[in-house]
Amino acid sequence: MEFRIATDELKKALYRAQGIVERKTTMPILANVLVNATKSGVTVTAFDLDIGVVSEHPAEVSKPGAVTLSAKYVFDIVQNLPDAQVTLKRLANNYVDISSGSAHFKIVGMAAEEYPKLPKEENAPLVQIAGNTLLEMIKKTQFAISSDETRYILNGVFFEPQAGGKVRMVATDGHRLSLIERELTGDFKLKGGVIIPRKGLMELKRLLDEAPEAECHLGFAENSALFKKPGLTMVMRLIDGQFPEYQRVIPKEGEKVVMVPKTSFLESLKRIALLSADKSYAVRIGLEENKLLITSNNPDLGEARDVLDVAYRGGDITIGFNARYLTDVLSVLETDEVSFELGDEHSPGVIHAPGDRSFTAVVMPMRV
Repeated sequence: MEFRIATDELKKALYRAQGIVERKTTMPILANVLVNATKSGVTVTAFDLDIGVVSEHPAEVSKPGAVTLSAKYVFDIVQNLPDAQVTLKRLANNYVDISSGSAHFKIVGMAAEEYPKLPKEENAPLVQIAGNTLLEMIKKTQFAISSDETRYILNGVFFEPQAGGKVRMVATDGHRLSLIERELTGDFKLKGGVIIPRKGLMELKRLLDEAPEAECHLGFAENSALFKKPGLTMVMRLIDGQFPEYQRVIPKEGEKVVMVPKTSFLESLKRIALLSADKSYAVRIGLEENKLLITSNNPDLGEARDVLDVAYRGGDITIGFNARYLTDVLSVLETDEVSFELGDEHSPGVIHAPGDRSFTAVVMPMRV
């Protein structure tokens, strides 16, 4: 195997692999990428047995062949090469010579035959989608995914096609829930919803971030998802299980509804949470006539208080919340004002754009 490729092209391929390859693994080859040179160009594959990405790149191939190389070390090398072009040549015993300008490296590789095969997904019906819409849906749900590995079903986002060419994505960790519904027309041929795992979702977000306007296709087979855009294919295993009945958690319109300036609310929460109890980010939110009060109290540090002017004429109420859960939601809303709905001291708070519940966040109250 021998080929010459633009340094930036190889860097892009190896960057895409960084979040997928397994650093600490009982299978050392999973820390590698598979580099395959053919007459039509070079493909670089990263696969951790759950998520696989195959990246295609133009190259001058003088000798076809394949080898696997350390994803991390070769990426570090390529980032620091002096020339715009780099040549890779496989030597005896799967060693690989990497040369660029005056720099030469001889790297230990492993046989391509040992690299695990990606699942074949010819039977996944692909639907053309708007990449920027899917990217928005991921950004507005990712923060609510559970990081508790024992709650396996909640370690991903529920992807559920709706009537009229719409798709709903829902994430919850039991303390909060985020739901977004957008138009992604096309028949995904799904009987119900599927659960996309957190790691796969984050890699998908990274690929969409590269070029949100690029033509994208998404499809689902029995237990896996397939994503394609020009020069790139991604396949991932889905979480097997039944997502909770999330509709039960979302309250109907709250008894107390207040419109709050988003930026002021966000900045105030960040300030007041500085004196909240360790790691709980607990703050009290109170409503009085034309006022929203945010307070925190920490016996070791002291207390903090801020007041926002709002149009409100309901009864007085004070509820405890995790400030971080509220700031996560406010950070992804694009509107200048947000609708903040409250029930009683034991009911969740609901945040959405005024007059639009297509993106809705639910935050459970806490005892403060």
